[in-house]
Amino acid sequence: MNSPIACHDCDLLQNIPVLPEKAVARCVRCGAVLYRHKPDSINRTLAWTFTGLVFYILANSYPFLAMKSGGFVQETKLVTGIIQLYKQGIPEVAALVMLTCVIFPLVDMVGTLYVLLPLRLKRRSPKGAIRVFRLIEMVRPWGMVEIFMLGILVSWAKLAKMATIIPGLAFYSFVVLMLAIAAAASSLNSHLIWEKLDRRT
Repeated sequence: MNSPIACHDCDLLQNIPVLPEKAVARCVRCGAVLYRHKPDSINRTLAWTFTGLVFYILANSYPFLAMKSGGFVQETKLVTGIIQLYKQGIPEVAALVMLTCVIFPLVDMVGTLYVLLPLRLKRRSPKGAIRVFRLIEMVRPWGMVEIFMLGILVSWAKLAKMATIIPGLAFYSFVVLMLAIAAAASSLNSHLIWEKLDRRT
């Protein structure tokens, strides 16, 4: 590890040596975690991101839930709830759900592929890679697919007394998407990516 790291807690600038697997570097002043070694970070992050993108497409293409009551079955897709929120006169909430559960996760995954694939293939970083990676780190905390899933489960529990709820392919795809996004974020070594971008741009 060549470039120094500023501690997020006390701002002390310090160099970190090459770390063995699963090692953690801590600030010499305050003991905060500066860097955590993540083996095979790029390959693992790419694998999880590709997985997430596939299930993102499935989650947005197939029925999410079906509600069966009295012989009548009504299917809903992921965007149906967003459209209904808009039609009910709360466009701000509809826009918030659209951004945090649909747009931001897609930006995160596509941006990650845009930045990491050239690094994996040992090619020159694409135009604007640094800006894209900065955007990814800004957007990622706002991708709240797990909050959306929690809301779905709460609604499911309430509606179960009135009708039979049948999960569709999109529901299971969304669960896998949620896990894949979390795994990709956990596998990503941001400091390593910044170092490689600095060398290749």
